[in-house]
Amino acid sequence: MELRKIDDNTWEIPKEGEMRVPAVIYSSARLLEDIRRDQTLTQARNVACLPGIVRYSYVMPDAHQGYGFPIGGVAAFGLDEGIISPGGVGYDINCGVRLLKTDYDESEVTAKRKELLAEIFREVPAGVGKGGVTKLSRSVLKEVLVRGAEWAVENGYGRAEDLERTEERGRMAEAEADGISERALERGIPQLGTLGAGNHFLEIQKVLEIYDETAARTFGLHAAGQVLVMIHCGSRGLGHQVATDYIEAMENAFGVAGLPDRELVHAPFMSPEGQRYYRSMCAAVNYAFANRQMIAHWVRDVFARVLGSAKGMDQVYDVCHNVAKVEEHEDGGRSRRLVVHRKGATRSFGPGRPEVPARYRSVGQPVIIPGSMGTASFLLAGTKEAEGLSFGSTAHGAGRVMSRHEALRRFRGEKIRDDMARRGIELKSTSWKGVAEEASEAYKDVDEVVRVSDQVGLGRLVAKVVPIGVMKG
Repeated sequence: MELRKIDDNTWEIPKEGEMRVPAVIYSSARLLEDIRRDQTLTQARNVACLPGIVRYSYVMPDAHQGYGFPIGGVAAFGLDEGIISPGGVGYDINCGVRLLKTDYDESEVTAKRKELLAEIFREVPAGVGKGGVTKLSRSVLKEVLVRGAEWAVENGYGRAEDLERTEERGRMAEAEADGISERALERGIPQLGTLGAGNHFLEIQKVLEIYDETAARTFGLHAAGQVLVMIHCGSRGLGHQVATDYIEAMENAFGVAGLPDRELVHAPFMSPEGQRYYRSMCAAVNYAFANRQMIAHWVRDVFARVLGSAKGMDQVYDVCHNVAKVEEHEDGGRSRRLVVHRKGATRSFGPGRPEVPARYRSVGQPVIIPGSMGTASFLLAGTKEAEGLSFGSTAHGAGRVMSRHEALRRFRGEKIRDDMARRGIELKSTSWKGVAEEASEAYKDVDEVVRVSDQVGLGRLVAKVVPIGVMKG
């Protein structure tokens, strides 16, 4: 496969064969070595063959092989001639990140760090198949699917201002519950308000360094040592089942003949099948927003109980990174409505964009990029440049370079715990096996991922944060 170097952080797979557009990869030479280890570039080329694709098939600097689309893949399609693909969203629909800031300094929290983490661990269920503390009827769950974080706030979970600081205000209005299968509902009922396993986590963090004082102040970050809480989880078994159901439905309706990869099964966006998936995907997105809203509420409760107050615990932002959304973008000098697939990619809209909360519109959307377990995470601001470079998208994390099987062979969870403790990081987990699978060595260097994002213009560096307490499922 030909790969042309455009500059130090940009590469292109030229249009050839069945490709309708070229593919663009945003990566340093060092990260590209990791990307080349699997089928990421082949998948990017395959995505470029899909009907109605606009501009390019994009690959973010944290990319690795996924189901059909690469994780770290972005592609937009015209509404009338384009498609929607479950593989372009992923199985964990609206896996995303919520960041809370506090007015506590690290010095006020260090002595209570272990107790804080233990109480959060008791309050927030975590792990594979773990049930939540909220048992729902089907009718109430369907309301959650339609109303998202709005339902959670109205039922006492969090604050109305949280909605202003959540992508889509915590609710995709196109959501419908009618297309959600009984099996998906069964899986969703017990898991609302749970963290889950895999790469999901909840971290107590501190600000290590601020790069952009103006944006940091706008986002509520004021100094090194300030304590934050980051929550990373998604739509749990419900979202997984929605993906499974609609992959099967699209295969039955349209088949896979002629596709470069059967995992790229899709439906025309405006077809009945495409619209049913889209509305059901929106419902799973809303479930995930409600899920993170509830967890954030319980975290505030724990801080108030252990420290005496949920001092200054405002939400910075909540952003999703597995989604397909209808958005306005420039294409060929005119504004068009496109269905933008972001799979393992974070929206990164710049200043002035109406979707950005009014309080942030002068500096751009907060972009949250978590690292791997025990490493730094980053807060960026969206840019105008990103809207032209990637439909307003950037990386979503560090990105795996090692399979979970290989990580289990090489690492022991207890040793990782001890290593983190020596660095002043408390760790709580339901499974040492899960800890080993998520060893930081199994991931790319998040500092390099963020450096590329910043240099290319996909996002502007605002702050670097590091964990002092980590909860894993």
